[in-house]
Amino acid sequence: MIGKASVQVLEKEIADLEYRLHNAKSRLALASDSQSDSSNYLPLPEDAITSVIPTHALLLLSDSALPLGSFAYSSGLESYLAHNKPLPRSVTSVTSFHRFLKLSIASMASTSIPYVLAAFRQPEDLECLDNDLDASTPCVVAQRASIAQGRALIGVWERAFRGTYAADPFLVGSTAVEAIEAFSDLLKSSPLDTADALGPKGHFAPLWGVVCLAMGMDTRQTAYVFMLNHAKAVLSAAVRASVMGPYQAQSILASKGLQDMIADRIDHEWDTPVEDAGQIVPPLDLWMGRHELLYSRIFNS
Repeated sequence: MIGKASVQVLEKEIADLEYRLHNAKSRLALASDSQSDSSNYLPLPEDAITSVIPTHALLLLSDSALPLGSFAYSSGLESYLAHNKPLPRSVTSVTSFHRFLKLSIASMASTSIPYVLAAFRQPEDLECLDNDLDASTPCVVAQRASIAQGRALIGVWERAFRGTYAADPFLVGSTAVEAIEAFSDLLKSSPLDTADALGPKGHFAPLWGVVCLAMGMDTRQTAYVFMLNHAKAVLSAAVRASVMGPYQAQSILASKGLQDMIADRIDHEWDTPVEDAGQIVPPLDLWMGRHELLYSRIFNS
């Protein structure tokens, strides 16, 4: 049985598809007869603003300036570089980095995307999903990074986004807004004093899914921006670790290979239940766990 929140999400996706169809017909009319008068132009529907809203939210959440603290973490890259010195001269640091990026994206998708999608589809389960993710994350360093970014996202929502999106007249994310508000109250009533403290922790992945739903984004956008932001953070860490220059990093970020890699991992995890989510690259947990043992380091993890 489809819940009320799922019906609202489907209705939102249908509205987006209808707008894209109208837009495509308009562009087809212009391309087929560029010499004709303006009578062939099909105007955009009056409710086009309903599709501008999720686009605006997408740009906000994909902005590198979003204060989530993700760029304070290398996602294990710094430890990987310290523990994996390439022996053959033919293996360059950039080649080694490409291997790490592929493993990191696969790991992030398998451990987090099921929780992102589950929270988007069922925002009322946010607290349970947060608890499940906390219990299934054995690496303490990865756990701390997820909690820090999740709580930062809650802070951004309360200080910057809530005033606009909590009053969404389309009510697409009303259930999600209620879930965020209730979860935020729980976080404030049970602060994270120790690693063993009971109560909600505020992990990043499920909170991301619910916040994106509250801001009107669709399911595919939510998962893709989550993975793209992870890739951006890893590439930024590579630049600061002197693995490559900024232009080379942007070239990788814009490459078709990275786009296909992210899309393939999302498709692979699209129907994965959270019970089957887990680490498929065990060495990543080892690299992240040994980060704090490095003699010197420039990242938090």
